[in-house]
Amino acid sequence: MPKPMKILIIEDDIDDCNNFINCIKKRDDIELVAVTDSDIDALKYVKLKHPEGIVLDIELNNSKTGNTNSLEFLSNLRKLNLNYKPIIIVTTHILSKRTYEILHRENIDLIMHKGQPKYSAENVLNTFIKFRNASVKEDATTIVDELEDNEKRITDLINHELDLIGVSAKLKGRKYIFDAILYLIQNEDSDINVIQYLTKIHKKSGNTITNGIQNAIIHAWRVSSVEDLEEYYTAKINYETGIPTPMEFIYYYVDKVKKLI
Repeated sequence: MPKPMKILIIEDDIDDCNNFINCIKKRDDIELVAVTDSDIDALKYVKLKHPEGIVLDIELNNSKTGNTNSLEFLSNLRKLNLNYKPIIIVTTHILSKRTYEILHRENIDLIMHKGQPKYSAENVLNTFIKFRNASVKEDATTIVDELEDNEKRITDLINHELDLIGVSAKLKGRKYIFDAILYLIQNEDSDINVIQYLTKIHKKSGNTITNGIQNAIIHAWRVSSVEDLEEYYTAKINYETGIPTPMEFIYYYVDKVKKLI
């Protein structure tokens, strides 16, 4: 039997850390060398413990001694000039094409989005073992394809539902609505308010975001037939306004799309 695979975990979420620790306790093929919320301390562990695999959370907002953005860890890791290449799996809530491009340039082995339905500590650990085995490339490709297929299905479902009730793709509010629904589906346990998330990624004020969403809803209720609205939007609506609020609208479709996935 091969030696247990040494794993270093760089993660600031206590629940995520405990999930990894508890999973590893039940296994004999993985050895935990350290858990840290600091990218700076992580480099020290790499030099001392020589982990074969590294779990790297990109956002370390709760780190007390390190950087909140752990991308710098990857460039500092290269500077160590190790005589081996650790397998690195990035775990993240981020959905940023630019960030993913940076990660790929750093030659990380896999990005696993925490919001994916199949994401779990056990799945991450199993993936390390697959990378360790001879068929690693084929297995990794399959995992990536599954994640991408699932995200495309969610994306298509959201767009289809919004098209059914006439939320025009020409309106900026449509993009805000889409991003809000996708974010809430993929980040069920996030403490970040969805409007705060939208203001961050779109660089707009909360009022601008909210007004854009409201205008898109108003437009849909003006152009769509009553029959279509009653068929495809079945939530109760305030009789005084005649239309749903932005949050009522968004959460209705979060629940609806989840049931369709």
